[in-house]
Amino acid sequence: MTDRAIEVLIVEDDPRIAEINRRFTEKAEGFSVVGIARTGEEAVAWLEVMEPRLVLLDIYLPDMRGTELVRRIRGEGRDTDIIMITAAGETEIVQEAIRGGVIDFIVKPIQMERFLQTLESYRRRMERLKTSGTMTQQEIDRLWNRGMRSISPRPAAIREVPKGIDPLTLEKVKSVLRASPPPGMTAEETGKAIGASRSTARRYLEYLVSVDEAFADVSYGSVGRPERRYVLKSDGKSSPE
Repeated sequence: MTDRAIEVLIVEDDPRIAEINRRFTEKAEGFSVVGIARTGEEAVAWLEVMEPRLVLLDIYLPDMRGTELVRRIRGEGRDTDIIMITAAGETEIVQEAIRGGVIDFIVKPIQMERFLQTLESYRRRMERLKTSGTMTQQEIDRLWNRGMRSISPRPAAIREVPKGIDPLTLEKVKSVLRASPPPGMTAEETGKAIGASRSTARRYLEYLVSVDEAFADVSYGSVGRPERRYVLKSDGKSSPE
């Protein structure tokens, strides 16, 4: 084990997810959370003060994308390691992050076992690098291949989105649904929440239904008109009978 705990900065704007990440991190041996940043600029301030060894970085922040923060960290010459938290299917973002030096990925929805496995793999790599004054080609290959296996998205988890579905907009729709109280949201309500038209929102909502990530139910509004309301399945809710 390392001489001291690996200090971790969590960068996540959703307080609930940030707290989950904090609890998961503190379950891992040899890690300590030194701070939680809600925005990219707040993360930059934390990095200047605390200089953590590791950053757990969400892709979507209120003031910038996570990949932009990666570029700023690297541009300032910091040797902080970055593990990015991303949604399945965001292939272009993953490629951009790898080019920026992100060392690993955790795919949403986050599972504690996979989360802890990622941190354990990172800790072991750090220990190996610390104890090895020199490394043979075989040792470097073994170390590198272990890292590449952990960052390679599982084929079953990657889903190519069809033409007309933008991954960033899709993530916004999912975030809005995730935060909505029962009984879900209509296309009109979703459109207003993401700054898009009702028809655009409906296209994304119906796509989520088609890939079995959401379900829709019909209810009746205040004037008796039927409304189609959408709920994410990933929130532990199941489709109504």
